[in-house]
Amino acid sequence: MSLYPTPPALEHIATLRVQVGAPAEVGPAPHGHRRIIPLLGGTVEGPHFKGRILPGGADYQSIRSATFTEIHARYIIETDQGERIYVENTGIRTGTAEDIAAIVRGETVDPNRLYFRTTPRFETAAEKFQWLNTHLFVGTGARYPDRVELNFYLIR
Repeated sequence: MSLYPTPPALEHIATLRVQVGAPAEVGPAPHGHRRIIPLLGGTVEGPHFKGRILPGGADYQSIRSATFTEIHARYIIETDQGERIYVENTGIRTGTAEDIAAIVRGETVDPNRLYFRTTPRFETAAEKFQWLNTHLFVGTGARYPDRVELNFYLIR
């Protein structure tokens, strides 16, 4: 009998390609420079479900410095079978000041030069996806001029 549980493993559940719109700048605020980026739609592909990102979500960002951004996105996934899954995805993106400035200018930056990690939480009424309500997940992200690509992993 082990005194410690088995360390967690990660299982890929889906890749999201989210189309983003032009940011709405709120400006400097007590907790950083606020920016809201509309989520216009996108696709979801993975071993556990496939579908699309419904338009109408947004990514609420707090830019804390030239190298550090807090991210809090909210949106809905609709599976190919019509089930809906609410997603709240919180995380951080860090990189050099030069790389972050390039992203802001709309340039592509090698995703491996950034630290973009998230903790997605899911809510759904769909019976076959109840496991999304009761488990924890982590994600990796990549920012491109017109989209964000996210890979979500179940923590086993």
